[in-house]
Amino acid sequence: MPKRILQGVVTSDKNEQTITVLVERRFKHPLLQKTVRKSKKYRAHDEANKFKVGDTVRIEECAPISKTKRWTVVVEA
Repeated sequence: MPKRILQGVVTSDKNEQTITVLVERRFKHPLLQKTVRKSKKYRAHDEANKFKVGDTVRIEECAPISKTKRWTVVVEA
């Protein structure tokens, strides 16, 4: 099964080797046919601490690194 890759914006880089990424998805509401925006935050592993708040990044699913981290940064988008 392929690993999921998501794109989002870094909202926090305060922790060592960890960034928080806000991923937004858009879809049409099944009944109202209106475009709905939903967002979710993911914690991702940033080995080199090179990403800062506001950067657009791609994250990839991986094996659990800690209690909350299940994603790693692939590359800056």
